[in-house]
Amino acid sequence: MFALNTVLYPGGPLPLRIFEPRYLDMVSDRLRRDAPFIVALIRSGSEVGSGATTHSVGTLARIVDWNRQDDGLLGIIALGGRRARVLDTEIRSDGLRVASAQVLEDEPAAVIPPEHRRLAGLVRGLFDQLEPRYRHVTPRFDDASWVGYRLSELLPMPLARKQYLLEIDDPLLRLGEIAEVVKTLAESGDD
Repeated sequence: MFALNTVLYPGGPLPLRIFEPRYLDMVSDRLRRDAPFIVALIRSGSEVGSGATTHSVGTLARIVDWNRQDDGLLGIIALGGRRARVLDTEIRSDGLRVASAQVLEDEPAAVIPPEHRRLAGLVRGLFDQLEPRYRHVTPRFDDASWVGYRLSELLPMPLARKQYLLEIDDPLLRLGEIAEVVKTLAESGDD
């Protein structure tokens, strides 16, 4: 499990630089097994050390690319999968946090309603500029969940708000919330 100061959404990319031995071992294990790990937002504490507590809803992540970076560190790109509820956590002797989780049901499929088409257009306009980070992300501009998750990760918002948007299980409700954020950002830019 990675306890991070970021929210990973289903279908979204997560680039990480791995240098701590516990995480190098975990990444090696996950690659060998072709298995996911959990990413959860830190509620309190920090990414360094083992004292952080996380929110109870996170996202399963699967490593889709890795490389040795110029500074010698391991770089990985993980892609968000399904949302999961963290049930139990324990800290191993090496400091690695492990957790059991319940995979949450997928949201109901929904197309972008007419009142939110401009949100899909906003993502479409940004998408080509998001390379290379988004090279493993398959665009689905007519999918309400996909558009909502992309805007949730891209728009400047407090982490608590981003976590709230992850926990919503109705893609149209999420788009409505995001429309309000976009409206607020547009109004604050008029000053």
